Amino acid sequence: MARTFVELFRIDGFEGLSMAGRTDQWIFTELAGRHGVATDAATLERIRDTYLTHLRREIHEPGPAKGILPGVEALLDVLSARDDVVVALLTGNIQQGAKIKLEFFDLWRYFPCGGFGDTAADRPGLLVDALAAVEAHSGSRFHGADIVVVGDTPLDVSVAIGAGGHALAVATGSFDEPALREAGAATVLPDLSDIARVMAAIDGGSAEAER
Repeated sequence: MARTFVELFRIDGFEGLSMAGRTDQWIFTELAGRHGVATDAATLERIRDTYLTHLRREIHEPGPAKGILPGVEALLDVLSARDDVVVALLTGNIQQGAKIKLEFFDLWRYFPCGGFGDTAADRPGLLVDALAAVEAHSGSRFHGADIVVVGDTPLDVSVAIGAGGHALAVATGSFDEPALREAGAATVLPDLSDIARVMAAIDGGSAEAER
C-alpha cells in the first residue's frame, strides 16, 4: 500500500494514520484526502489496481512476521466440519486482496462468503454485507446472539457488540488483552491455539468465565 501511494502520488508514509481494524476503502480515501488527492471513483480504482499489482509480488517475499497465527487452521477445520455453523470472512481487505493473502496460505478455501473492504467505509458496514452474503450462501439468516466475531482490534469488538453478538478477541495484533477487555469483548484470549477454550467461547458455554 505504501508503494502504491509513492508510485502514484509521491506520497511517502502513513504517519499518524491508525489502520488497525480499518477497511482498505477507508484507508485509501483517508490517506488520499489528507494529501489533497481526489477520491473520485476513477482515482480509487487506480489505487486499488496498483495496490493489487504490488501485493501479488510482495506476498511471495519473506517477512519476519509472515505466517499463519497459532490455532487458526485447526479452528477453521473444526468449524467447517460443523453443520450448525457458517464460517464467513469479515475483513477490511478488498476482496481480491484478501484472496491473494489467504490463498498464499491455503486458507481461502475455508471462506465461502464474507464482507470485504471494497465499498464499505467502516466495519459495521462490513458486517451488514457479510450477513447478507451468509444468508445468500446458506439460506439461513443470522442475527444478534447467533453472531460471533473473532478479531484482534477494538473495532472488531464494537461491531459484535453493536450487532448484539459476541466478541471473541485475540491479542495477536496491535492490542493487548487489557485493551480488548476494556473494549468490551466477552472473551479475550492470547491466541487461538487452545481450541477447547475457543470452542467453549464460540458456543457460549463459558464466555464470561474466560474474562
